[in-house]
Amino acid sequence: MVEGDTNDYVGKGLSGGFIIVRPSSKSNLKSNDNTIIGNTVLYGATSGKLFASGQAGERFAVRNSGSLAIVEGCGAHGCEYMTGGTAIILGQVGDNFGAGMTGGMAFVYDKENKFENYANPNSIIWQPVETEYWKEYLKNNLNEFLKETNSKIAEKIISNFKVELKNFVQVCPVEMLDKLDEPISSKELKFKSA
Repeated sequence: MVEGDTNDYVGKGLSGGFIIVRPSSKSNLKSNDNTIIGNTVLYGATSGKLFASGQAGERFAVRNSGSLAIVEGCGAHGCEYMTGGTAIILGQVGDNFGAGMTGGMAFVYDKENKFENYANPNSIIWQPVETEYWKEYLKNNLNEFLKETNSKIAEKIISNFKVELKNFVQVCPVEMLDKLDEPISSKELKFKSA
């Protein structure tokens, strides 16, 4: 566990274990409004977890192939070329989100309904979280994140989860739609090319 901010490449090639980054207990900064972790975090990670109570820089979870990561926002090119694992972003994302994403899953807290302005529509689809499996999956991971980081934004979401769930978009690579063990919708999804 790290108290305070970290630099680029945290968790590069992570292949197990647990990284927790949270603000210093002496800090008065609002974590979800401030960057706590650098660029290219979790590059090529294959397993393990990373929880950061604050925003990540650019290229968050690029080439992630199996880890679980939760942050409170990220810069441009989030989940770029991701092939597996899960990313949960509790805030704004930057441009070109999901470019080249062929596997894994992401959940983005999109309270201002702006995600489509930042998403790369050539490789991903996004929709509300619809199925009970994925709702529980998201809630369970947020509870663990809160326990480990004391994140105020996670606490706010969990305290009113049924309402706050409507502010999430679930992001899935087009290539995975017919390969998921747990589908993201009970309806047939059709991909519209940009």
